[in-house]
Amino acid sequence: MLVSRAMNSLKYAFVLGFLWASPVLANVVETSPSSLTIETSVLVEVAPEAAFESLWRDLPRWWDSAHTWSGDAANLSLEPRAGGCYCEQLPAAGGSVQHGRVIFAQPGKLLRLNAALGPFQEMAIQGVLTFRFAAEGKGTRVTVNYRVSGAITMDPVKLAPMVDGMWTGQMRRFQKFVATGKPAE
Repeated sequence: MLVSRAMNSLKYAFVLGFLWASPVLANVVETSPSSLTIETSVLVEVAPEAAFESLWRDLPRWWDSAHTWSGDAANLSLEPRAGGCYCEQLPAAGGSVQHGRVIFAQPGKLLRLNAALGPFQEMAIQGVLTFRFAAEGKGTRVTVNYRVSGAITMDPVKLAPMVDGMWTGQMRRFQKFVATGKPAE
């Protein structure tokens, strides 16, 4: 009986260790029936001001085109000022998309947007997307936090790892772009 309990405890510890070590699940901060929060970060080898500048100015160069409505990240723009638009042109359709609106911009420190991204755009939700820039060693720790709440029409427990995976991938592309000028993973 003691050996059986020990084996069960060992299995339980292994499963928990695996879940905590998982790069996608580790960044899901919380989920509830009406909300989710993810957070991920990367270290880039430039000063905070340069990381902030590259995040918005080079957005069309590092963002994955698969996560756009137009299919081409070159159609994205972000104005880093209060009221600035995180927008996308839809040249084939002659239209545009507002992904978010800047509500706080402090170069080299913080960029925050109201943003209902992707599938959240047609749900009655509020999304807050925050990028923090903090000096770390010879570089900058760029942390993205995305909080979504409201009438989420998909299961947040299943949705959160997908949202986290998307943001983790985007931040890896940003990190690689800052290091090499190319975003390919």
